[in-house]
Amino acid sequence: MKVLRTTYLIKAGSFGTSPEWEARHAQICKAITGVEWPTGSGAFTLYAEKQANGVVPIKKSCMADLKKFGWDLETRFSPSQEKRPGPIDATCREKGKLLCLEWETGNISSSHRALNKMALGLITGEFIGGVLIVPSRAMYFYLTDRIGNYAEIQPYFPVWQSLNIKEGVLAVIEIEHDALSMDVPRITKGTDGRALR
Repeated sequence: MKVLRTTYLIKAGSFGTSPEWEARHAQICKAITGVEWPTGSGAFTLYAEKQANGVVPIKKSCMADLKKFGWDLETRFSPSQEKRPGPIDATCREKGKLLCLEWETGNISSSHRALNKMALGLITGEFIGGVLIVPSRAMYFYLTDRIGNYAEIQPYFPVWQSLNIKEGVLAVIEIEHDALSMDVPRITKGTDGRALR
């Protein structure tokens, strides 16, 4: 799988240029580029049909690699006594705070929630950073209908860029398939509520 770009919505203080962040960013990119389909093929090839591929299985390999790098999976975050947000896909600790990563498997509303959750952690000082991984618009065409994607979330970047954060990183990583083929299996769709994912 390809990493097309990392876009920084927030890069404040020293953490964004620190060796710790550079190492963690490298781990994230390595885990992404290591995602293969079919498994063992050495590349990530989508079945070339509109909305033919599920999204949940795609992130599993990335999460497994992050775990090998020492990240924790499915971490709960409780910013207040209010209803707790859902678990964060992967976290690790840097400078005594959480660095968080979310891999988008829901719709565009889910992308907003993920960025808001990570921005909230930066505001409260519990997080040192947050990363959202989303497919490119080209990749979106072949995935579950309405999956959150870079082109759709990009117009809202100024909302998070306007936050007054003294220290931390909030970034969006855009990913894309290596190739398309009618000769590979479709990626299985799971269920998320009533929607196929």
